[in-house]
Amino acid sequence: MQVHLMWTFVQNQILGMKWLNALTGNLLSMTGLDTETRIGGSVQFFLYDTIKITILLCFLIFLISYIQSYFPPERSKKILGNFHGIWANCIGALLGTVTPFCSCSSIPLFIGFTSAGLPLGVTFSFLISSPMVDLGSLLLLVSIFGVKVAVIYVVVGLIIAVAGGTIIEQLHMERYVEDFIYKAGKVDIELPDLTQKDRFVYAKDQMFSTFRKVFPYILVGVGIGAVIHNWIPEEWVEAVLGGNNPFGVVLATLIGIPMYADIFGSIPIAEALLSKGALLGVVLSFMMAVTTLSLPSMIMLRKAVKPKLLALFVVICTVGIIAVGYFFNAIQPFII
Repeated sequence: MQVHLMWTFVQNQILGMKWLNALTGNLLSMTGLDTETRIGGSVQFFLYDTIKITILLCFLIFLISYIQSYFPPERSKKILGNFHGIWANCIGALLGTVTPFCSCSSIPLFIGFTSAGLPLGVTFSFLISSPMVDLGSLLLLVSIFGVKVAVIYVVVGLIIAVAGGTIIEQLHMERYVEDFIYKAGKVDIELPDLTQKDRFVYAKDQMFSTFRKVFPYILVGVGIGAVIHNWIPEEWVEAVLGGNNPFGVVLATLIGIPMYADIFGSIPIAEALLSKGALLGVVLSFMMAVTTLSLPSMIMLRKAVKPKLLALFVVICTVGIIAVGYFFNAIQPFII
């Protein structure tokens, strides 16, 4: 009982920062703004979510960058080279959890791994998991949806990554990689020995660099979330993305694909949609599509692979995301 109460406190007050929401509301009330109105509620939502996500973002980037300092690309290549078959796909997917926060940042690493001679299926397992299920998404999802949803999300994301990479491997799609990737050849770089100070400096630099890049998307995502939360009628959201629309997951996935954001920008939108009656699987499939299959990342990936392989990658991810969405819809009554 005590453990449950302690975890509830951690989830609600430390990760979820409910105290911050109450504090924001009280401060706005002191200025004369009624947070029960649409405008006041929108301002409260915007300030609370922006501050909360910024704090979590900086903490998570610092933590994950520190961990990442132990797994530079050269070391990751050596680790992946020690495994074969489906185990290599599993390790590739797991390594993706401690790498960059968006697919555009993962693609250069994918190119480096492929040019180093690692199996194509393994590098695609990495490419799928990296933006979809990094450690940052796990903790952020815990703060919004709870630990059950977060853990299941990461597990099914890793399953998609392993299955997708395995399918690509079995279909022998190497001939659909652009020639310059393989011509780049393998380059071994001696790994420097980093001190603890070096690792902290690296983590700090990565935190500031990543924050500057993703903060605009946070503002846009929180702004959209504030509009949904306070201005869009609940009946509209339920009609389009609720239980009455069996194609809600498909619609959310297709809407998410052209967008470009990371997990931090898509979370506020998902949170607002869920509070308005959208099904859990619908909002999670939207998040997966945004982070994994954004249009800018597909344009970048097209420079490295030929259309047939790119199309196969998109189909595998899309089918996997839709399947996960319907799975979460089915288990929603049991986990939240």
